[in-house]
Amino acid sequence: MEKLRKSEEDWKRELSPERYHVLREGGTEPPFSGELLRNREEGTYVCAACGLDLFGSSQKYDSGTGWPSFWAPLDRDHIEEREDRSHGMRRTEIRCARCGSHLGHVFPDGPPPTGLRYCVNSLALKFHKS
Repeated sequence: MEKLRKSEEDWKRELSPERYHVLREGGTEPPFSGELLRNREEGTYVCAACGLDLFGSSQKYDSGTGWPSFWAPLDRDHIEEREDRSHGMRRTEIRCARCGSHLGHVFPDGPPPTGLRYCVNSLALKFHKS
C-alpha cells in the first residue's frame, strides 16, 4: 500500500484538535463518549484522517468496553500492529496502514470467529452508510 505522508502541521490544519490528539498523538477518548459507539447502521468505517476502509458494520459488536469494537478488519493489510508498552501495560496498538494514524488497540478477548477485539476510538473513524 502506498503510504500517505503529510507534515504534522498539515494534519493539525486538517483535523479537529480532538481528532488530532487521538489520530496523531495516540490519545484515547473517554469510554462511552464516542458518537459511533452505538451506531447500528449498515456501512463502512473508514480512517478519519485519510479515508481508508477499515471495518465493516457486519464485524462490529458490543464489547461493553465503551469504544466501538470489531472482531476483524475489512482487510488485514489496512491495519498495522505495533507493540505498545505505555501506561505500564503490554498491548498491541493498531494504526492505519496508509497514513499511520493511531486507531486504538487489538486484544485477544473477542468473539468468534477470530477471538479478537479491535477496540477503536470513534474519533479515529468516520462512517459511510451502505
